[in-house]
Amino acid sequence: MTRSEIIATETGDARITWHAAKKPRLTLAVSHGAGGGIEARDLQALAAVLPAHGVTVALVEQPWRVAGKKLAPAPKTLDKGWHGVWPALAAPGLPVIAGGRSAGARVACRTAGDLGAAAVLALSFPLHPPGKPEKSRAEELLGAGVPTLVVQGGNDPFGRPAEFPEGAAYELVEVPHGDHGFAVPKRADLTQDEALDVITDAVVKWTGSLA
Repeated sequence: MTRSEIIATETGDARITWHAAKKPRLTLAVSHGAGGGIEARDLQALAAVLPAHGVTVALVEQPWRVAGKKLAPAPKTLDKGWHGVWPALAAPGLPVIAGGRSAGARVACRTAGDLGAAAVLALSFPLHPPGKPEKSRAEELLGAGVPTLVVQGGNDPFGRPAEFPEGAAYELVEVPHGDHGFAVPKRADLTQDEALDVITDAVVKWTGSLA
């Protein structure tokens, strides 16, 4: 079952599109990045696959996207929008995994502790701006304070898997050949559908370990 609702926040109206599991045990709330919306291939793949595994997927559109703006606001404004949506995400009474892709992953990491998130799913975490590895955002990822899964493209210019700091603070799954949007070149040894399967299989397995 799919339904959408508008949620008023301090920074404007956000939208949640629910993809409900028949017998849910978890809610995965995921938001988009700064350059796109919930139509992103990885978010849509998760919404299509996870409900069959007992995970309700809530795709969250930040207020700036709902308002039709082309540029994302400052990180603090993004965090406020996420805070404003959270009560609606938690209302069903299930543990909520905070997730997002790119800028949305940063928001999830920064706010997980304050909001009481059960875990964090970071898709295409932007470890650094392209070509500027010295401007690391690793502290945001390491500071999430809850079980965290990072799913990263092997050729992501915002941070390739080998660039991530070692440690037990998170798990990392690589999507071979994937770029920041998990697109894979035609010459790759896996298809685009197989690349999406890597993502969904990893998240199904990980969410299974949380409950």
